[in-house]
Amino acid sequence: MCDWVSESSPANYLALFRQSSMCMANLDPEFEVLEANRPFVRQFGWGPGHGSGRNLCEFLHPSVRGKLQDELVRLADGRRSRFADRVVALDAQDSVFLGEMTGIAMRGESGRVARILVLIDPDESGTEPQIVPARKKLFSPMHARILEGVAAGESTLQLATKLFLSRGGVEYHVASLLRRMKVTNRPALISKSYSMGVFALGQWPPRVRPEFVSE
Repeated sequence: MCDWVSESSPANYLALFRQSSMCMANLDPEFEVLEANRPFVRQFGWGPGHGSGRNLCEFLHPSVRGKLQDELVRLADGRRSRFADRVVALDAQDSVFLGEMTGIAMRGESGRVARILVLIDPDESGTEPQIVPARKKLFSPMHARILEGVAAGESTLQLATKLFLSRGGVEYHVASLLRRMKVTNRPALISKSYSMGVFALGQWPPRVRPEFVSE
């Protein structure tokens, strides 16, 4: 498995890149991967050249993508010099892993941000995170709307009125969601949906990510 480095990088930076045991990658101001060291390549399960030229945001889970992209934009615009936050990421096999992500703005001779150094420290927990890869379609459009309503605290009657269903129809869909998510009540349904990354964090009213909804 290869790592990628640019010939124009300073020698001390190249040494750090090659010798560090931490996952490190260099991004351009548009967040495309310019270079990545071996631990980073290994963590994401990339083959030689697989991640080079790809936008890093493509490998972030939808539940955190918007938030972390905003952080990266602030770095690229020069409004911040660094940030650190939790990350939920997808490797080349669509397996999910959790960790800490640090972004550092690196300025060129002009004083402008020339690239962004990203460091990812994966969690070492042996348990598999209960987060569904973004590409897995879990819900029909009706199921998604029911789930959003339940998460927003709407009653069966409110959902029935809004969705032009009978109360029995709403309860039927809720029961179907409980079985699909393998939970026994509405609070557990919403809690598990958030823990699996079905809803975007920090959004109200809750919305099921479109990546989880079938056509």
